[in-house]
Amino acid sequence: MEKSLQKKIFEILIKGYYDNKFEAAVNIILSTWSYPKEELKNTIAAVCGVSSSIDHDNFIASLKEAIAHQERNSKIVVKTGVCDDCEADQAGLRNCEKSCPFNAISIDPKTGLSYINSDCTDCGLCVDSCDSGNIMDKIEFMPFAKLLRDNSVVIATVAPAICGQFGEDVSLDMLRTAFKKIGFADMIEVAFFADMLTIKEATEFNHFVSDKDDLMITSCCCPVWIAMLKKVYKDLIKYVSPSVSPMIASGRVLKRIYPGCKVVFVGPCIAKKAEIKEDDLIGDIDYVLTFEELKSIFDALNIDPSKLEPTPTTEYASKGGRSYGRTGGVSAAVNDAVEFMFPEKHHLLKTMQAHGVKECRSVLKEVQDGKISANFIEGMGCIGGCVGGPKRLIPWDKGTDLLNEFCDKSKYSVPIESECMKNILEKININSIEDFSSKEKTAIFERDF
Repeated sequence: MEKSLQKKIFEILIKGYYDNKFEAAVNIILSTWSYPKEELKNTIAAVCGVSSSIDHDNFIASLKEAIAHQERNSKIVVKTGVCDDCEADQAGLRNCEKSCPFNAISIDPKTGLSYINSDCTDCGLCVDSCDSGNIMDKIEFMPFAKLLRDNSVVIATVAPAICGQFGEDVSLDMLRTAFKKIGFADMIEVAFFADMLTIKEATEFNHFVSDKDDLMITSCCCPVWIAMLKKVYKDLIKYVSPSVSPMIASGRVLKRIYPGCKVVFVGPCIAKKAEIKEDDLIGDIDYVLTFEELKSIFDALNIDPSKLEPTPTTEYASKGGRSYGRTGGVSAAVNDAVEFMFPEKHHLLKTMQAHGVKECRSVLKEVQDGKISANFIEGMGCIGGCVGGPKRLIPWDKGTDLLNEFCDKSKYSVPIESECMKNILEKININSIEDFSSKEKTAIFERDF
């Protein structure tokens, strides 16, 4: 099914839900759309964030039950239809096969049809490459929409790459108003938590690197990068910083400060939906929405962020934290932090960045072979970094330019300058820069690979 029609189904169901006509909306789609019933039901299930294996004979009741009791460990990337007309290249590979870094798309030799095998990490790169629209990522909005309607405390944390995605003249404060109209209690920049990770990563650099031959691979930001390291380049894991991503940090910190709140991450990345389901991260972030999904929600509810009055807030994120949204942003932020925090080590710092699966693989192979002289390696699975995520709304190069402009207007260059940062860190018992060297105090920012 065409992706534009999947979007239309999602918008119909959102409007139906908010108008208390959800069942009627599902029935209209099933009775009037001229698509095979199984494909329609699979698509409806995917846009409702649930498994297509629900009871198709008692579909609406099973759908509502599945939404109310969403399986948090279910697969994100699913097939909703049969691919029987996709063209292959001269090597016999289809787009979905070529896009997958983990060889998780297989072809059944008997039927010639593609399927997703057990090597799938839910990175979502195949979703973007699938011309037929038969590979989808589940949309998690319906399972938490009731929380929004019931005025529960649900906080949206937005990726730095959101800058400019909804219009060059749409400010973050205007988007904050739009989120509140949906039912969110507030919207907060993930860049603020990236700032915390910048201090953490600078401290990790001080730990990992004592001379020019030492090595550190950053674990910030990209779940595709981390999945490649864990599945393909396992011998390099010992060099990976034990830090969580800024997304995970946002959930952990907010839940520490506001017990009982729910946190929803909003960004351009499908793989983030899988990251929050990893065993050691479950519960840190409750749900993930993409920019494309958020736009569909705005459209369905007739919310135009460009026409809204801003909801002002104090400046709190730094240029460095906001720059995490593009390739090289982590390296630049950590460089500034190392220079400020460990000036005696700054001369040792030599960074290198890779973006896109092909370049990431190449760099990691060179690291394995000892051909890289850099000692701080940053990788992003998408071209351009997060601004190039599969669910972005604008071209990655345009997103990079707009993000850079926004970064340059930031009040703070490095997070240590921010009084707001100091106040929030004190609430989680980090009272000085030196505390970032304490494993006990920084456990909130760590994971075990």
